[in-house]
Amino acid sequence: MTTALARTSGHSDLVETVERARALLDAGDVEKALKLSSVAYDQAKAAAGSAERVKASRELVEKARRMQADALKIETMCYVAMADAVDTAQAKGEISRGGRPKTVSDENSFTLDEVGVDRQQLHAARQLRNAVRAEPQFVERIVEARLSEGLEPSRAALKKAAGHAIGTKSRSAEERGNNAYFTPDEGTSTLLALESFSATVDEPACGRGHISKKLETAGYEVRIADLADYGTTTQHGEIQQVGDFLDTVASGGTSPDIVTNPPYGKHILNRFLAHALRVHRPHKMAALLNLNFMCGCEDLDRRFLMDECPPSRIYVFTRRLPMMHQDGWEGNEASSQMNTAWFVWERNEDGSYGGGFPQIIRVDWKDYQSVPPLTPGAGGNVAPMGFAPTKDEFERETPRKSVEERVDEECARALIWIAEQDSFDAGALRRGVGIRGLVADALITDFSTRGLIEASDDGWRISVAGMTALEATAAVVLAGKAVAA
Repeated sequence: MTTALARTSGHSDLVETVERARALLDAGDVEKALKLSSVAYDQAKAAAGSAERVKASRELVEKARRMQADALKIETMCYVAMADAVDTAQAKGEISRGGRPKTVSDENSFTLDEVGVDRQQLHAARQLRNAVRAEPQFVERIVEARLSEGLEPSRAALKKAAGHAIGTKSRSAEERGNNAYFTPDEGTSTLLALESFSATVDEPACGRGHISKKLETAGYEVRIADLADYGTTTQHGEIQQVGDFLDTVASGGTSPDIVTNPPYGKHILNRFLAHALRVHRPHKMAALLNLNFMCGCEDLDRRFLMDECPPSRIYVFTRRLPMMHQDGWEGNEASSQMNTAWFVWERNEDGSYGGGFPQIIRVDWKDYQSVPPLTPGAGGNVAPMGFAPTKDEFERETPRKSVEERVDEECARALIWIAEQDSFDAGALRRGVGIRGLVADALITDFSTRGLIEASDDGWRISVAGMTALEATAAVVLAGKAVAA
């Protein structure tokens, strides 16, 4: 009974301290409110920890955490008020920024130490202040979410959440504007080392050319456009097109592949990518997206993209990419808080996309910064590195065979396979022989030109000339074996 009464009395004292701190804050006495709320926070934290260690009732633990949460809210708002006061004073020249010469006269000069905060505390206070400006209920939301999940409402958790809010999550739609968050070179280099695209590539959200310039350096021709006019040009001096991608229509012939970092706006992202697949139907499309794009079922366009036409491969960055700051951002250079991945859609021979579950591939962008890009126009993709290569291994350029070399290598094997078929098309040849689509097309062109195959109702079939060539080849091989025997 004595222990229970002591706990109850202790809780009552904490409640009183928290209420006094709240009253002082409401009265504008930030300094005293901060001291009281900080003391209350530490005491409540200790009480909750002690209650958990002795396996006290859950009710006592929750009461202590509730008081810790209330104290944390008051303490945080004190820091927010302090950050505003310091910034106002600095703007008026009433507080020294440090350094020499002094920024204010001696009679008016005072320092952060005299205010009661150091530079690290002021930085954290400004982060919290910025988060609250962007979302007035920020502190309430974060603290209550921690409580509802059975987690401690700690200073560290709130500070981390405020740091995250410097990025895109806390900025309003007006502040985000056209959602121009430009792509780190590290991300594009990794993609181009793993995937080859059509010789000409569309970038419909080009921004200032962060992706398109990397594509051009790798040997691609790039067509660029964006909703906003950034004045971006190609390597040939052609200026970007300006317009809404959702208003575009497919041009005649085969559409180029698409490589883009699309706008992340809530109402545009799904429509943007779904429009690309529905209307332009590229053979391959790669989009740099938040890994959360894999989730969600309410939006019909998202379901179209992930369920009806799923990506073939998803390259998940095991190491977060450098922060994608918004165009024109002049604030703190926050570290990346977003897990991203390249989602790659590839069209099948029957015109559909995907098939089964996407292949999830984990990659570290640091492993690919010195790896040369795959050959433009070759198509296909390569498996990621399965080991930790040395710097010298990455700097060694492995020669890549041309399409003509691959045709010479596969000619005999392909013709033998064709002889066993009643008819075939490019897709069947690609799958039957195990070659890339580009090589299959080149083989068909070569065989047709030489008269080794002829058109049929269902595509192609071997011709008399082709059978004669095969028989001649077989005779040479058999003669060679006889001599060897």
